[in-house]
Amino acid sequence: MQPRRLQPSAPRPGARRPATGQLALLLLLALQGAATMPAGPGEPAGPEQLREARLPRALLQQAARAALHFFNFRAGSPSALRVLEALQQGRVWVDSKQGCKIDLVFSTQSYNQEEGEKHLGNCSAHVFFKNEKPRPAINITCTRSIEKKKRQEDDYLLYKQLKQLKNPLKAANIPDSHGHIDPSLRPIWDLAFLGSSYVMWEKTTPFLHYNLVRLTSVKQWKTNDTIDFDYTVLLHELPTQEIIPCRIRLVWYPGKPLKVKYQCQELQTLEESSGTVEGSAE
Repeated sequence: MQPRRLQPSAPRPGARRPATGQLALLLLLALQGAATMPAGPGEPAGPEQLREARLPRALLQQAARAALHFFNFRAGSPSALRVLEALQQGRVWVDSKQGCKIDLVFSTQSYNQEEGEKHLGNCSAHVFFKNEKPRPAINITCTRSIEKKKRQEDDYLLYKQLKQLKNPLKAANIPDSHGHIDPSLRPIWDLAFLGSSYVMWEKTTPFLHYNLVRLTSVKQWKTNDTIDFDYTVLLHELPTQEIIPCRIRLVWYPGKPLKVKYQCQELQTLEESSGTVEGSAE
């Protein structure tokens, strides 16, 4: 899948972000035509409950994208990246004290559609957006993943190619100004997308989501075992249309938990993951 072409621009200082919190969420749902309904048999009582037929589609898509970012990060395989294909069903509960819980089912497709089968089966996910906080808690299970043996072979082939380079790799501006990614650089883009999935999951809220636009620079560090990269990406923040630069450090070894550190322009502290995070992916 070719990345979306977008001319990068500097983020506007002090740009207004969408309102957060329970009141804003309820207003968003109301504006989209959603209606509260009482809990049915066997369903949780107490919080206001919203059913699938009246849900704003954008909120379900937001949850599905966040769940797949989490899934890609936990899978840790640049050969098995997934993106959203189509929503199938979803339900949401809004709790004024805790946040928004979403259960949904959706189909997925391969991120890199130039190779292999495009459709990768269905996923079911439980997504919980905490009030006024990013980094939704996620549990996700997906079916019909790429054959494990083939995925392992593809990942190890990439690992071997990067380890055999005489000089550590350096690159910039992927894709180019015409939106083209040189086939030799596609694995680097996929690794960058893999690491960026963690960042995009952590930053997602009910109101904000992110797309990877460009890899502006990448530098490989020479190590004994793992593949280590420092790279800078531009993330397209929606719906604000801001372009957010993030510096990311990725440590990858086939079959091992992915390690990611990052710092985005508006953040003051460095975030880190060692693969032990809230939720689970299967």
